[in-house]
Amino acid sequence: MTDALCHLVVDGNEVLEIKLVRSPDDIEDEETSFAPEMCHQVFGENENIFGYTDLRIRLYYSAGSLQTYLGIEYTEKIEPSVSDGMKADDIEGAMKKILAPGYVTNLDQFVSLLEKDNSFRPMGKMIHSYTSSPREGGEKHTFEVYMSDTSTPGFLGFHERLQTFLLWYVDAASFIDVDDDQWTFFTVFEKYSTSDGARRYAVAGYATVYRYYAYPAHARPRVSQALTLPPFRRLGLCAALLKAIYSHFVILPEVIDMTVEDPSEDFQRIRDYVDCKNCETLPAFFPAKLQQGFSSEMVTQACAKFKLSKRQVRRVYEILRLRATNTSDKTAYLEYRLDVKNRLNAPFQKKKLEMKKLEKVLKPEEYAAALSSLGAHETQARLASQYAALEHEYRRVLHRMEQD
Repeated sequence: MTDALCHLVVDGNEVLEIKLVRSPDDIEDEETSFAPEMCHQVFGENENIFGYTDLRIRLYYSAGSLQTYLGIEYTEKIEPSVSDGMKADDIEGAMKKILAPGYVTNLDQFVSLLEKDNSFRPMGKMIHSYTSSPREGGEKHTFEVYMSDTSTPGFLGFHERLQTFLLWYVDAASFIDVDDDQWTFFTVFEKYSTSDGARRYAVAGYATVYRYYAYPAHARPRVSQALTLPPFRRLGLCAALLKAIYSHFVILPEVIDMTVEDPSEDFQRIRDYVDCKNCETLPAFFPAKLQQGFSSEMVTQACAKFKLSKRQVRRVYEILRLRATNTSDKTAYLEYRLDVKNRLNAPFQKKKLEMKKLEKVLKPEEYAAALSSLGAHETQARLASQYAALEHEYRRVLHRMEQD
């Protein structure tokens, strides 16, 4: 591409504007807009859009039913006849692949569709309600969590519009196969009143859970996707949503444990917070027991009461033991760090045992090469780095617990 055309390349994240529209007034209100965090899953790995001057993409949803408007505006579009055959990127073609059928490109038509929200009610069964603490100088918000599945009347059409948010906020997101009836959906709505006192609902976030089969007649539900929309972040929604998911599944006798599929750092932190708040009530996690080290009693109690996996129970133990450890006491703090590092180092120790077995069958030069690839000399630095990062995350969880 020549320098003369570089001005026609823009960052897709900067030109895409998203809104959840409650009333026509929101359309002109810049404070109701929010930006995507990524767009490579729609516009390509470099996230650039080529061929337009003064490009602006508007992606508006009605706040409740998610009726969708796509507006693409620009002052000029490059023509192949004057640019050696180079074509402008097909923006609507890219968006059409991910938007649910039925979106509109006429703003007046979208405004008329907003009336559908007057009668919109969440689909599924309401399983949890939650009132957020107000932001500084703000008001309290009331939220409700609804559970649906693939057989819930009207839900799949709604979900087809809802899932498009994943592509802007969840890396490596993919649309799920809704023909599989093992999916359960948990959707969070803000319940609010209009100026005339009418009740309305606005989508705030959602999560999907897949029920994996476990022999012989059990299930292992796994949280697959979870998202809180930008206007509703820092209100405790994701923690409340996770609690609602737990509440639904832990009482089912066939459920062995709850897991999470490839959690992001942010989600893992919320999961740790919820699990630590739950487990600190169990006798096995009282401070005196924590100081005695990780135990099968902890696994038994946390699994029986909250259906946590052994791996997550260990993580909860480490966080709560850090809180119970006087880090000013050098001996106590050293014992804690060694306990965690031994767990972190376990895979490396396993490899060392395997190497000892190989030593008997490999030639000296082959064994030396294999030992070098193991990076034994880097163990201490690796452990120190892993531990420091882990304690930093643990302290963030404990800080949130202290805020309650």
